[in-house]
Amino acid sequence: MTWDADRYDRDQGFVSAYGRSLESFVPDDTDALLDLGCGTGTLTAELARRIPHVVGVDASTSMIDRARREHPGVEFHVADALDLPYDGDFDVVFSNAVFHWIHDHGTLLANVRRTLRPGGRLVCEFGARGNIARIDAAMGRAMRRRGLDIAVRFTFPGDDEFRRSLDSAGFRGIDVTSYDRPTPLGGGEAGLSSWLRQFYADDLAQVDEDERQAVIAEVEDGLRDDLWDASRGCWVADYRRLRAVAVR
Repeated sequence: MTWDADRYDRDQGFVSAYGRSLESFVPDDTDALLDLGCGTGTLTAELARRIPHVVGVDASTSMIDRARREHPGVEFHVADALDLPYDGDFDVVFSNAVFHWIHDHGTLLANVRRTLRPGGRLVCEFGARGNIARIDAAMGRAMRRRGLDIAVRFTFPGDDEFRRSLDSAGFRGIDVTSYDRPTPLGGGEAGLSSWLRQFYADDLAQVDEDERQAVIAEVEDGLRDDLWDASRGCWVADYRRLRAVAVR
């Protein structure tokens, strides 16, 4: 996945805004926290104001570069979630809107568990089964009309499936729940286009800019009846989220 850090902060600020509700699951006595998939570091910096030791990691160099520029007092590193360089270093692993980008949840959770101290806590939220179903289907149809496929990039598990993954990885005290969260996109009429250009960038890179615009226009036309909110003047993405808290 190729990330545009500037576009992410400008047009997808809702990702970190919604993630603030996840902070309430971080215990007050937390001494050390790893923000896994920290993006441009907005939530990492907020957590660092109340937790003595906070580290943000992300696989995207552009995201980490921007995080370091925006939050120079916080520690950030480029790191792969499937190969974390930590062993019992943190009380909490915090992760917002990341796990759905990773197909191998078994290896991911094994890495998270190793990163935590005994009794440490995983606090995460990401896409649940059914997340962006309408958008993904519309994008797939538009690309197939051009003889192209879209990558299978997302892993959206159901509650029971992710609960079993946590149990298999050795976690206990598992609490998993999912819920619908229709999400207004910033940018007015251009909001869905910006969202597609960020999250489907690699698929859209298969065609030139003129055809890219045609694909986006086709997706917009196909989704307007369902996802355009004329009263608010914005697109509302069909998000469904899974929230989990579990103890090592």
